[in-house]
Formats: sequence, structure tokens, C-alpha cells
Amino acid sequence: MKVLRIAGGAMTPFNRRKDGSSWRDWCLAAFDEALRDAALEVADVDALVVASESDFFSLQLNPAAMIADALGLHGIRVQRVEGGGATGHLAVQAGAALVAAGLARRVAVLGFEASASHLDGASVGALYSLSYDAWSEGESGIGSAAIYALSARAWMAETGATEADFARVAARNRQNARHNRFAHLPLDVTEADVRASAAVATPYRRLDCSPLSDGAACVILAAPGDLPAGAGRARLAGMGVANDRVRLGDRAAPGRFFAKRVALRAALGQAGCALSDIGLAEVYDSFSGAQLQALDALGVTQDVLAAERAGHFTAEGALPVNLSGGLLGQGAPVGATGVAQVLAAAQQLEGRYHGLRPAVPPRFALVDTHGGIATLCAVSILEAPQ
Repeated sequence: MKVLRIAGGAMTPFNRRKDGSSWRDWCLAAFDEALRDAALEVADVDALVVASESDFFSLQLNPAAMIADALGLHGIRVQRVEGGGATGHLAVQAGAALVAAGLARRVAVLGFEASASHLDGASVGALYSLSYDAWSEGESGIGSAAIYALSARAWMAETGATEADFARVAARNRQNARHNRFAHLPLDVTEADVRASAAVATPYRRLDCSPLSDGAACVILAAPGDLPAGAGRARLAGMGVANDRVRLGDRAAPGRFFAKRVALRAALGQAGCALSDIGLAEVYDSFSGAQLQALDALGVTQDVLAAERAGHFTAEGALPVNLSGGLLGQGAPVGATGVAQVLAAAQQLEGRYHGLRPAVPPRFALVDTHGGIATLCAVSILEAPQ
């Protein structure tokens, strides 16, 4: 793949907005700050990729054209990407593809969602259930928590994972988020607090679930020669995407996220590195158990449960995971989520992340995201500046 840098980026706070601002304001704030971070001007951007999962949240059809106009971007290539929870990450990969194909020199990837304040929680939950098969699941009243819980229980039965393992993940990610000034839920909670929170869908409790969030995030992508400070920024080294059967009942192993492994192999092959070279990861944790299921599918260790229990994925461990706080702590405005994951991993590799980061930045980082329940999986490998 053509050498490609994450020239700069920015995000707004992920939270529940009650200040009268709108997604247009958040997009403008993230874009302006990303340009400053990349030392670029509006006129330097020749393509915009917008990530937004649902028009129900923004109440705006064709949001990419609207956002481009609001940002002062005219006469350029504009497109919108949607892929459920993977929307933001897929948009980053789409932007990278434009640069690699020679169709653009400097691409702004801008993800946003207004899913916390515009609608009540029950309505948002009903809309999210349509991310699965609307006929067999969404319109039957089965929500995402129930579907994730069924998958988690299948994985628990196969591996011996417990609710205590899930609670450890939920508490740790919230604690990591306490170092992140943009985080939605930077909570000082313990495993006991998680297990004492209200039941949602066994084995999940309220603190095992990521929040509904508002917010935006933006990254600028370009080849080093098209950037003022290209050599000092992380490289997007490899990308992979793979899908799985939509309905859990159609899968051979409902607790396993097999498509992640396929996407990972493609990303590693493109990056020219081995899984053992990965030194940190931002992993999709819409639910606490999903983080462990993702790590298991990615094969980051031979025994994920043993590694989890031994502290392998803590900030001080061999493979720090979700130092940003993940979706559980940082928050989950869907279109912005994957963009923010890429931004966090890049800045951790560069040694300039505002939150928790490794004492010595590793050479490679992994970003993992999915839509549905690991139905559409995206994996990217980032490399530290050389």
C-alpha cells in the first residue's frame, strides 16, 4: 500500500449534549482542530469522507453534501460511508483508498452521530435493533443487548469465561477513561460496582454496556510528500475487512467473531508485520464481553482468558487495550467511534496522546471495529513514525 500518514486529527467530547449545539457544530469543531493539528488549510483538502450511521439521528438525508458546504469545502470529491458500528473505521479505510488510488491527495474523514440527546433511549434502542435482521430480530422487539448477551453466553460456555471477567473489563475501561478529557463515562468504579449494577440481559448489567453518545471526530489522511509534517505522524500500514452471517443462528459458532480473524490477516499482510509485533490495541467493546470475544477472535494470545486474568491487557501489561477507555468509557457516537479509535492509536504511537499511553510507544498498533454483532468487521494496523 502507498505510504499513508494520519496527518492530524481531533475529536469533540463524547457525551450527552444538552447545550443547544448540533452535530453541525461538532463536525465543524473537529474539522477545524484536525486541520490545525495537521498544519493544513481548508483549501488543502481535496476529498471528504463522512461517516454517519443513521439519518434518523441527524434528521438529515445526504449529510455529506451538507457537511462539506458547512465546512467551506467546494468543488471536491465528497462521499458518505455507513456500516453499523464499523462506520467510522470503514470511512477511514475509504479515505485511505482514495489516496492510494491517486484519486485524492489530502482526505478529511469526519465521523459524527447525534444518538444521545435527540431521541429517547427506547427509540434509539429500537433503531439500533434494525442493525441486525429487521424481519427476524429488529421488528420482533429483540434489542442489541439481548443479541450480544446470547453470543456472550455461547462464548462463556465454550471458554469458561465468567461475569467477573466481563466486570473486570468494564471497570478497567472506565478507569482508563478517567485520563481522557473527552470521555463520556470516566467513572471511578470497581468490578463489584459493575456486578451490582442493574441487570440488562444476562450476563450483562448496566455498567457492562457502552453509552449512547453525541460527538464527532476527524482525521486527515495523505501521503508524506503532501504534508507539512508528514514524517512525524503515524502511518496507516494495513487494512482489512470481512463479513459474517448476519443472524447468530446461521453461524457455526455464535460466540465466535470469525470475520475479525479474516480481516486481521488481510491487514497484517498489507502492513508486512506479524501479530506478535502489535504493541497496543483499540478494540470494539460495545459490551464488556465483546472485548474479550474480539481479542479471542483476533488471536492476540493463545489463551485470552488467562491473559486477561493475568493483567496482560492493562496499561502496564504486554498488550495495553483500550487506553482511551474504549466505547465503554470514552463513549460511542457510532459514526465517530472508529475515527476516534484510529486517532487514539495514532497519537499513542506518536507519544502525544492526551490520555493513558505506553511509557515507550510500540512500533505497531491494532484498531478493531465491527457492525452488527461482528457481522461486518474492520481491522487496521498503524505504524509509529520512523
